[in-house]
Parts: sequence; structure tokens; C-alpha cells
Amino acid sequence: MNKEEFRRYGHEFIDWVADYFEQVEQYPVRSTVKPGDIKNVLPEKPPADGEPMEKIFNDFQEIIIPGITHWQHPGWFAYFPANNSPASVLAELLTAGLGAQCMIWETSPAAAELEEVVMRWLGRMIGLPAGMSGVIQDTASTATLCALLTAREKATGFEANRTGLSKPLCVYTSEEGHSSIDKAVKIAGYGIENLRHIPTDHNFALIPDKLEKAIQEDKSRRLVPACVVATLGTTSSAAVDPLAEIGGICRRHNLWFHVDGAYGGTAALLDEKRKMLEGAETFDSFVFNPHKWMLTNFDCSAYFVKDEELLIRTFEIHPEYLKTGRDAEVKNYRDWGIQLGRRFRALKLWFVIRSYGLKGLQEVVREHLRLAGLFKEWVEKDSRFELMAPVNFSLVCFRLKKEGASEGELARLNAALLEKVNASGRIFLTHTSLKGKYTIRMAIGQRTTTEENVREAWDLICKYTPAFYSEK
Repeated sequence: MNKEEFRRYGHEFIDWVADYFEQVEQYPVRSTVKPGDIKNVLPEKPPADGEPMEKIFNDFQEIIIPGITHWQHPGWFAYFPANNSPASVLAELLTAGLGAQCMIWETSPAAAELEEVVMRWLGRMIGLPAGMSGVIQDTASTATLCALLTAREKATGFEANRTGLSKPLCVYTSEEGHSSIDKAVKIAGYGIENLRHIPTDHNFALIPDKLEKAIQEDKSRRLVPACVVATLGTTSSAAVDPLAEIGGICRRHNLWFHVDGAYGGTAALLDEKRKMLEGAETFDSFVFNPHKWMLTNFDCSAYFVKDEELLIRTFEIHPEYLKTGRDAEVKNYRDWGIQLGRRFRALKLWFVIRSYGLKGLQEVVREHLRLAGLFKEWVEKDSRFELMAPVNFSLVCFRLKKEGASEGELARLNAALLEKVNASGRIFLTHTSLKGKYTIRMAIGQRTTTEENVREAWDLICKYTPAFYSEK
């Protein structure tokens, strides 16, 4: 492809994306294809000769787009959001064009230094203690793994990196903790049998007394407690663990304290939500995802640590081919995580923060909180439904109720309601289980979602609800 062809198709693709931003609501939110529909229309073998871009782009529109679930649709209320924004998309275009591999300072000084500055901005924007240093990881799952690896090395005096684990180390999280914690425990060599899931209270938040008891019991069995992972906005219900109390327990027992704020952390942009970070001075590490609720397209996970030297000692390695004369003067982020190769993720975060400003980002979050409050009120006023968890952020957990129905029957009713609503193509909701009770999740957080979209979601839910009450 020559320069002029690239320019022509570049303009065409930008036009397509711009139209997609405006027209995404015309698509069904959830893809309607069946398993195999996409791969069955693709050739078995790759082409021997290059094909024209016009044909490739046409196949993208005719074959790929029908198999896309549209996360940027204003009717997206599933899982949590994975937002983008025009500023972030344009930055990604520049990142792809530059094609830089930003593993160390020397391979792109601007990438390393922009990341350092933007992470310092971000820490201040959400009110983290001034001494915490930040690095961009791909996802919160990776950040949590980094935390557990660093906790492992701290607990063993860095012996685990040299000789492996010689004694069991224990990790603690709530029964509502994210599945990535279980995976990280396995990957980091703790062993899944040494992960303790601590009971939660009626608000689905970890119970500190139960945590302390579990730690003491493990100590009495000559096991070594190493790390606690608390959550700021659990996946199922957006519960907030009592961070200050948990931090105090970690300090008393000398455990690494990691806080997973992947979703909820963005709310700390708001002064009125800052109280949820009470106890932040006790955090050893903290993660939240700008790619969820801060308009920065996937992937961009902000990981902060109190002691960057412990993090670096856990991951650093110095092959001759990576040594430079500047190493003592700069931050080489290849030593701040698992990857050697690193994308220039800081550029899109920089574009987003500068494009919206702190006030603009706050307005987006506040509006989503307001919409969640509205939806909560509608649920509370309708006797056919019940709230299933406190509304701490912009997630509302609810279900259809029916007098005298068993939990099994309620699960079937709500699953059928959920499928009917999702089959409309207008909105997409998902479910979870809270203390064994089937629960529908309404996660409000898409950039273009308006009150009209939320009202449409409620109207659809109500539209399909009466049918279940007529069943014998």
C-alpha cells in the first residue's frame, strides 16, 4: 500500500468510526450470531496473494460487524463498561502509527516520562497519598498478580525468587473478591488451598473480625500470612470493603495490603466519594481501570505502589542487551511488571485527561451516579421488584420477586426475564449470584448513556415482567 492509498483508506476508516459513534444505537447491543456463524464463512486457508483493502474492509463490515457485541452502545448495562472516547481513539491511532515498543526509557524517552507524569496526575486526581508511585498495566488482573508476587517476595525476604517457596504463604480476600485473585494465587505459586475467602456482611463487604481470626488461625498452624486483597467496588454488587479497618489489621500483622478498585476507583475523582479511600495511607498497592469508567479505551490499568523499590526488586532483570548508560537516571518500566514489551498506553490517558479536564471527567461520573439513583428509585417504588444490594456507585442489583416462590423458582423467573429483555436488542444486562440469590445487574457507565436510555431499559423490564405473573 502506497502513501496515497493509505491516506485514502485512513480517511475512509475515520469516517466509518465517526459514523459508528453516532449510529451505534442502531445495532443490537448483543450480537445475534450463533456459535460458528463467523468462522464458517471465513476461508479455511489464508490467501496466497495479497487482497485489495476495499475487499478486506467490505468483509469487515459484512462478516465481522454482525459478530460484534457493541460495548459503546448507550444501552450497554452489562458487566461493567469498557469505555472509549474520541480523544482516546485518536491517541490510539497515533500510538499505532508510531509503532513504538516502550520497554525501557531509551526505546522512547517520551513514553517513559509521559507515563511517569500522567500517573502522578492520576494519583492526585483520585486523592492517593503523595508517596505512591504509578505504572500502567494492561488489566487489573495483571496488577493484582504483580501485587501478589511482590507480597510473596516481601514475605520471604526475596528467597522465593531465588529458590522457590519453602513454606506455605496465605492470601486473604472476601468471598466477593474477583476471580482474578484466585488465578493470581495459582500463578504466583501460593497454591489455591492457601487462599482464604473471608465471609461478608449483609452489604457484601468483608468482615474485619473474620479476617483477623483467619490470620491468627493460620499463624497458630505455623503458616505465613502474606497478603490481603480488599475490594473497592466488587464485581457482583459494587460492595466496598472497610479499607481503614483492614489496613489496620495488615499493619498489625505485617501483611501486604492490596486494594482492587478496578471499577469503583474512578469514583474517587469526586470529592463527595473520596471518603471511600479512608485508610489509603495503609495501602501497599492499589489498582483501578481508566479503561472501565474513565473514557480511556481498553487496555489501561493504573497500578500504584507505596514502595516502588520492592516492586522493582521483584521484577528486575538485567541482561546485557538491555543495559544502557541512562539506567541509573530514569524509570525503566520493564522492571515494574511482568511484560518486557510495553505499549505506549500513557498517550491515550494523557489525551483523555487533557481533552476532558478533571471537571469534565467528574461530570461524566456524577451523571452516571445520578442515573443509577433514578433507576434505584424506580425499583424501590415497584412492588414487583426488590433491591439486592446497596447502590454504592452506578451499579444497581435487583430482581423480580414473587410471594411464596422458592429461590430456584425466582432464579428461573429472573433468568427468563433477563433473556427476554436482552433479546430485544435495545439493552444488555447481565446477572450474578448474591449469597445464593439470582440477581440482575444494571451497570450504568457508558459514555453516551442518557436518562432516556435508562428509562427505556426500565420500560422494557416492566414490559416483559407481567407475563411471569400470569403463569400457573
